[in-house]
Amino acid sequence: LRLELFAEQIGRSRYTKAKRYRIRKIILKNFLKDSLLITAGIFAAAFGLKGFLLTNQFIDGGATGISLLITTLSGLPLWQIILGVNIPFIFLGYRIMGLPFAAKTTMAITGLALCLALVNFPIVTNDKILIAVFGGMFLGAGIGLAVRGGSVIDGTEVLAIFLSRKAGTTIGDIVLVINCIIFSLAAYLLSVEIALYSMITYMVASRMLDFVVEGIEEYIGVTIVSSHSQELREMIISVMGRGVTVYEGKSGYGKRGDTRQVEVIYTVITRLEIGKLKTEIEKIAPNAFVVMNPVKEIKGGLIKKRPLV
Repeated sequence: LRLELFAEQIGRSRYTKAKRYRIRKIILKNFLKDSLLITAGIFAAAFGLKGFLLTNQFIDGGATGISLLITTLSGLPLWQIILGVNIPFIFLGYRIMGLPFAAKTTMAITGLALCLALVNFPIVTNDKILIAVFGGMFLGAGIGLAVRGGSVIDGTEVLAIFLSRKAGTTIGDIVLVINCIIFSLAAYLLSVEIALYSMITYMVASRMLDFVVEGIEEYIGVTIVSSHSQELREMIISVMGRGVTVYEGKSGYGKRGDTRQVEVIYTVITRLEIGKLKTEIEKIAPNAFVVMNPVKEIKGGLIKKRPLV
Protein backbone atom coordinates (compact mmCIF):
# COMPACT_ATOMS: atom_id res chain seq x y z
CA LEU A 1 0.00 0.00 0.00
CA ARG A 2 2.85 2.36 0.87
CA LEU A 3 4.53 1.59 -2.44
CA GLU A 4 1.32 2.38 -4.30
CA LEU A 5 0.94 5.69 -2.45
CA PHE A 6 4.59 6.52 -3.11
CA ALA A 7 4.19 5.76 -6.83
CA GLU A 8 1.04 7.88 -6.96
CA GLN A 9 2.87 10.81 -5.31
CA ILE A 10 5.72 10.49 -7.82
CA GLY A 11 3.18 10.49 -10.66
CA ARG A 12 1.48 13.59 -9.32
CA SER A 13 4.83 15.31 -8.84
CA ARG A 14 5.85 14.61 -12.43
CA TYR A 15 2.48 15.82 -13.72
CA THR A 16 2.77 19.03 -11.66
CA LYS A 17 6.30 19.68 -12.94
CA ALA A 18 5.24 19.04 -16.53
CA LYS A 19 2.26 21.35 -16.15
CA ARG A 20 4.43 24.12 -14.65
CA TYR A 21 6.97 23.71 -17.45
CA ARG A 22 4.20 23.96 -20.06
CA ILE A 23 2.78 27.10 -18.42
CA ARG A 24 6.23 28.72 -18.28
CA LYS A 25 6.80 27.82 -21.93
CA ILE A 26 3.49 29.42 -22.95
CA ILE A 27 4.24 32.58 -20.93
CA LEU A 28 7.73 32.89 -22.45
CA LYS A 29 6.42 32.28 -25.97
CA ASN A 30 3.71 34.95 -25.59
CA PHE A 31 6.18 37.39 -24.03
CA LEU A 32 8.62 37.00 -26.94
CA LYS A 33 5.83 37.32 -29.50
CA ASP A 34 4.42 40.45 -27.84
CA SER A 35 7.91 41.96 -27.57
CA LEU A 36 8.57 41.39 -31.29
CA LEU A 37 5.21 42.90 -32.24
CA ILE A 38 5.76 45.96 -30.02
CA THR A 39 9.31 46.45 -31.36
CA ALA A 40 8.11 46.24 -34.97
CA GLY A 41 5.31 48.68 -34.11
CA ILE A 42 7.76 51.13 -32.58
CA PHE A 43 9.98 51.25 -35.68
CA ALA A 44 7.02 51.44 -38.08
CA ALA A 45 5.43 54.33 -36.17
CA ALA A 46 8.76 56.16 -35.79
CA PHE A 47 9.39 55.85 -39.53
CA GLY A 48 5.94 57.24 -40.31
CA LEU A 49 6.49 60.15 -37.93
CA LYS A 50 10.06 61.17 -38.84
CA GLY A 51 10.17 59.99 -42.44
CA PHE A 52 6.87 61.57 -43.49
CA LEU A 53 4.78 63.62 -41.05
CA LEU A 54 7.09 65.62 -38.80
CA THR A 55 9.15 67.42 -41.42
CA ASN A 56 6.00 68.50 -43.27
CA GLN A 57 4.03 69.60 -40.16
CA PHE A 58 1.31 67.01 -40.77
CA ILE A 59 -0.40 65.62 -37.69
CA ASP A 60 -2.54 62.65 -36.76
CA GLY A 61 -5.40 62.19 -34.34
CA GLY A 62 -5.15 61.24 -30.69
CA ALA A 63 -2.17 61.64 -28.39
CA THR A 64 0.22 61.37 -31.35
CA GLY A 65 -1.56 64.25 -33.06
CA ILE A 66 -1.38 66.35 -29.89
CA SER A 67 2.35 65.61 -29.65
CA LEU A 68 2.96 66.54 -33.29
CA LEU A 69 0.95 69.76 -32.90
CA ILE A 70 2.89 70.81 -29.77
CA THR A 71 6.21 69.97 -31.44
CA THR A 72 5.32 71.98 -34.55
CA LEU A 73 4.30 75.02 -32.50
CA SER A 74 7.02 74.92 -29.83
CA GLY A 75 9.99 73.41 -31.65
CA LEU A 76 10.63 70.98 -28.78
CA PRO A 77 11.83 67.45 -29.69
CA LEU A 78 8.99 65.09 -30.52
CA TRP A 79 10.34 62.28 -28.35
CA GLN A 80 10.11 64.46 -25.22
CA ILE A 81 6.58 65.60 -26.06
CA ILE A 82 5.37 62.04 -26.74
CA LEU A 83 6.66 60.91 -23.34
CA GLY A 84 5.07 63.86 -21.53
CA VAL A 85 1.70 63.62 -23.29
CA ASN A 86 1.35 59.86 -22.75
CA ILE A 87 2.34 59.70 -19.06
CA PRO A 88 -1.23 60.47 -17.85
CA PHE A 89 -2.59 57.81 -20.19
CA ILE A 90 -0.20 55.22 -18.72
CA PHE A 91 -1.51 55.89 -15.20
CA LEU A 92 -5.07 55.84 -16.52
CA GLY A 93 -4.35 52.54 -18.28
CA TYR A 94 -3.07 51.11 -15.00
CA ARG A 95 -6.35 52.04 -13.28
CA ILE A 96 -8.55 50.68 -16.06
CA MET A 97 -6.61 47.75 -17.59
CA GLY A 98 -4.21 46.69 -14.84
CA LEU A 99 -0.45 46.45 -14.28
CA PRO A 100 0.55 44.17 -17.22
CA PHE A 101 -1.06 46.52 -19.75
CA ALA A 102 0.50 49.59 -18.10
CA ALA A 103 3.94 47.93 -18.05
CA LYS A 104 3.77 47.00 -21.74
CA THR A 105 2.48 50.45 -22.67
CA THR A 106 5.32 52.10 -20.71
CA MET A 107 7.80 49.93 -22.59
CA ALA A 108 6.20 50.72 -25.95
CA ILE A 109 5.99 54.49 -25.46
CA THR A 110 9.51 54.68 -24.00
CA GLY A 111 10.79 52.60 -26.91
CA LEU A 112 9.07 54.92 -29.41
CA ALA A 113 10.58 57.98 -27.73
CA LEU A 114 14.08 56.45 -27.79
CA CYS A 115 13.65 55.42 -31.42
CA LEU A 116 12.61 58.96 -32.37
CA ALA A 117 15.57 60.41 -30.44
CA LEU A 118 18.32 58.05 -31.61
CA VAL A 119 17.39 56.66 -35.04
CA ASN A 120 17.70 58.77 -38.18
CA PHE A 121 15.07 58.00 -40.81
CA PRO A 122 15.34 59.32 -44.38
CA ILE A 123 12.83 61.84 -45.68
CA VAL A 124 11.14 59.78 -48.37
CA THR A 125 9.17 62.34 -50.39
CA ASN A 126 7.95 65.94 -50.50
CA ASP A 127 4.67 65.16 -52.22
CA LYS A 128 1.90 66.10 -49.80
CA ILE A 129 -0.54 63.39 -50.84
CA LEU A 130 2.13 60.69 -50.55
CA ILE A 131 3.16 62.08 -47.17
CA ALA A 132 -0.41 62.01 -45.88
CA VAL A 133 -1.15 58.51 -47.21
CA PHE A 134 2.09 56.66 -46.47
CA GLY A 135 2.75 58.52 -43.23
CA GLY A 136 -0.67 57.38 -42.07
CA MET A 137 -0.02 53.82 -43.27
CA PHE A 138 3.22 53.41 -41.33
CA LEU A 139 1.84 55.14 -38.24
CA GLY A 140 -1.35 53.06 -38.29
CA ALA A 141 0.65 49.87 -38.83
CA GLY A 142 2.87 50.75 -35.88
CA ILE A 143 -0.05 51.44 -33.57
CA GLY A 144 -1.78 48.24 -34.74
CA LEU A 145 1.28 46.07 -34.13
CA ALA A 146 1.62 47.53 -30.64
CA VAL A 147 -2.04 46.71 -29.96
CA ARG A 148 -1.45 43.14 -31.18
CA GLY A 149 1.37 43.01 -28.65
CA GLY A 150 -0.95 44.02 -25.79
CA SER A 151 0.01 47.70 -25.46
CA VAL A 152 -0.64 51.10 -27.00
CA ILE A 153 1.67 53.83 -28.26
CA ASP A 154 -1.21 56.29 -28.46
CA GLY A 155 -3.18 56.63 -25.25
CA THR A 156 -6.32 58.22 -26.67
CA GLU A 157 -8.33 55.00 -26.60
CA VAL A 158 -7.53 54.52 -22.91
CA LEU A 159 -8.95 57.97 -22.24
CA ALA A 160 -11.94 57.19 -24.46
CA ILE A 161 -12.67 54.00 -22.47
CA PHE A 162 -12.50 55.95 -19.21
CA LEU A 163 -14.72 58.81 -20.43
CA SER A 164 -17.24 56.45 -22.04
CA ARG A 165 -17.75 54.71 -18.70
CA LYS A 166 -18.23 58.02 -16.93
CA ALA A 167 -20.42 59.71 -19.55
CA GLY A 168 -22.31 56.65 -20.80
CA THR A 169 -21.36 57.25 -24.45
CA THR A 170 -19.56 55.00 -26.93
CA ILE A 171 -15.78 54.89 -27.29
CA GLY A 172 -16.09 55.86 -30.96
CA ASP A 173 -18.00 59.02 -30.07
CA ILE A 174 -15.33 60.07 -27.55
CA VAL A 175 -12.51 59.46 -30.05
CA LEU A 176 -14.41 61.43 -32.70
CA VAL A 177 -14.89 64.44 -30.38
CA ILE A 178 -11.21 64.42 -29.34
CA ASN A 179 -10.02 64.29 -32.94
CA CYS A 180 -12.43 67.03 -34.04
CA ILE A 181 -10.90 69.29 -31.38
CA ILE A 182 -7.35 68.39 -32.50
CA PHE A 183 -8.00 69.04 -36.19
CA SER A 184 -9.86 72.26 -35.43
CA LEU A 185 -6.85 73.49 -33.47
CA ALA A 186 -4.58 72.47 -36.34
CA ALA A 187 -6.71 74.45 -38.79
CA TYR A 188 -6.61 77.52 -36.51
CA LEU A 189 -2.97 77.37 -35.39
CA LEU A 190 -1.32 75.98 -38.54
CA SER A 191 -3.50 76.18 -41.65
CA VAL A 192 -6.67 74.74 -43.08
CA GLU A 193 -4.66 72.95 -45.77
CA ILE A 194 -2.46 71.17 -43.23
CA ALA A 195 -5.54 70.23 -41.22
CA LEU A 196 -7.19 68.70 -44.29
CA TYR A 197 -4.08 66.72 -45.21
CA SER A 198 -3.84 65.62 -41.58
CA MET A 199 -7.40 64.30 -41.74
CA ILE A 200 -6.34 62.14 -44.69
CA THR A 201 -3.43 60.87 -42.57
CA TYR A 202 -5.79 60.05 -39.71
CA MET A 203 -8.26 58.17 -41.93
CA VAL A 204 -5.48 56.13 -43.55
CA ALA A 205 -3.90 55.40 -40.15
CA SER A 206 -7.26 54.29 -38.72
CA ARG A 207 -7.92 51.95 -41.61
CA MET A 208 -4.40 50.53 -41.45
CA LEU A 209 -4.74 49.99 -37.70
CA ASP A 210 -7.96 47.99 -38.23
CA PHE A 211 -6.28 46.01 -41.01
CA VAL A 212 -3.31 45.06 -38.82
CA VAL A 213 -5.37 44.27 -35.71
CA GLU A 214 -8.15 42.30 -37.41
CA GLY A 215 -6.00 40.65 -40.08
CA ILE A 216 -6.35 40.16 -43.83
CA GLU A 217 -9.27 37.78 -43.64
CA GLU A 218 -12.55 38.90 -42.15
CA TYR A 219 -14.48 36.14 -40.43
CA ILE A 220 -18.25 35.87 -40.42
CA GLY A 221 -20.31 33.93 -37.89
CA VAL A 222 -23.39 32.37 -39.51
CA THR A 223 -26.47 31.20 -37.61
CA ILE A 224 -29.00 29.11 -39.54
CA VAL A 225 -32.47 27.98 -38.43
CA SER A 226 -34.26 25.57 -40.73
CA SER A 227 -36.22 22.33 -40.75
CA HIS A 228 -33.53 20.97 -43.11
CA SER A 229 -30.82 21.16 -40.45
CA GLN A 230 -29.41 17.70 -41.20
CA GLU A 231 -28.84 18.47 -44.89
CA LEU A 232 -27.42 21.92 -44.09
CA ARG A 233 -25.05 20.46 -41.54
CA GLU A 234 -23.77 17.88 -44.00
CA MET A 235 -23.39 20.55 -46.69
CA ILE A 236 -21.29 22.83 -44.46
CA ILE A 237 -19.01 19.93 -43.49
CA SER A 238 -18.65 18.26 -46.89
CA VAL A 239 -19.03 21.14 -49.37
CA MET A 240 -17.73 24.15 -47.41
CA GLY A 241 -15.19 22.14 -45.42
CA ARG A 242 -16.03 23.97 -42.19
CA GLY A 243 -16.94 22.88 -38.69
CA VAL A 244 -20.44 23.13 -37.30
CA THR A 245 -21.92 23.67 -33.84
CA VAL A 246 -25.53 22.57 -33.33
CA TYR A 247 -27.73 24.07 -30.59
CA GLU A 248 -31.07 22.75 -29.43
CA GLY A 249 -33.57 25.60 -29.44
CA LYS A 250 -37.21 26.56 -29.69
CA SER A 251 -38.78 28.46 -32.55
CA GLY A 252 -41.57 30.89 -31.63
CA TYR A 253 -44.14 31.74 -34.28
CA GLY A 254 -47.77 32.75 -34.69
CA LYS A 255 -49.82 35.30 -32.77
CA ARG A 256 -50.12 33.04 -29.73
CA GLY A 257 -46.37 32.47 -29.52
CA ASP A 258 -46.50 28.73 -30.21
CA THR A 259 -43.14 27.01 -30.01
CA ARG A 260 -41.48 23.95 -31.52
CA GLN A 261 -38.11 22.27 -31.13
CA VAL A 262 -35.51 23.24 -33.74
CA GLU A 263 -31.81 22.71 -34.33
CA VAL A 264 -29.82 25.93 -34.61
CA ILE A 265 -26.68 25.61 -36.73
CA TYR A 266 -23.68 27.88 -36.15
CA THR A 267 -20.52 28.03 -38.26
CA VAL A 268 -17.75 30.50 -39.07
CA ILE A 269 -16.58 31.26 -42.61
CA THR A 270 -14.39 33.86 -44.29
CA ARG A 271 -15.86 36.88 -46.03
CA LEU A 272 -14.92 35.41 -49.42
CA GLU A 273 -17.07 32.32 -48.78
CA ILE A 274 -20.33 34.17 -48.12
CA GLY A 275 -21.55 33.92 -51.72
CA LYS A 276 -20.83 30.21 -51.94
CA LEU A 277 -22.60 29.50 -48.63
CA LYS A 278 -25.67 31.48 -49.69
CA THR A 279 -25.87 29.51 -52.93
CA GLU A 280 -25.62 26.17 -51.13
CA ILE A 281 -28.26 27.19 -48.58
CA GLU A 282 -30.57 28.28 -51.41
CA LYS A 283 -30.27 24.84 -52.99
CA ILE A 284 -31.31 23.03 -49.81
CA ALA A 285 -33.55 25.42 -47.84
CA PRO A 286 -34.54 28.62 -49.64
CA ASN A 287 -36.72 29.71 -46.69
CA ALA A 288 -34.04 29.17 -44.05
CA PHE A 289 -33.57 31.92 -41.45
CA VAL A 290 -29.92 33.06 -41.71
CA VAL A 291 -28.11 35.63 -39.55
CA MET A 292 -24.53 36.74 -40.27
CA ASN A 293 -22.32 38.68 -37.86
CA PRO A 294 -18.68 39.80 -38.12
CA VAL A 295 -16.25 37.91 -35.90
CA LYS A 296 -13.21 39.81 -34.64
CA GLU A 297 -10.89 36.91 -33.89
CA ILE A 298 -10.98 33.13 -33.73
CA LYS A 299 -8.78 30.34 -32.40
CA GLY A 300 -8.89 26.63 -33.11
CA GLY A 301 -11.45 24.74 -35.12
CA LEU A 302 -11.37 24.26 -38.89
CA ILE A 303 -11.66 27.87 -40.00
CA LYS A 304 -7.93 28.44 -40.56
CA LYS A 305 -7.47 25.14 -42.33
CA ARG A 306 -7.82 24.90 -46.07
CA PRO A 307 -11.45 24.20 -47.01
CA LEU A 308 -12.47 21.23 -49.11
CA VAL A 309 -12.73 21.84 -52.84
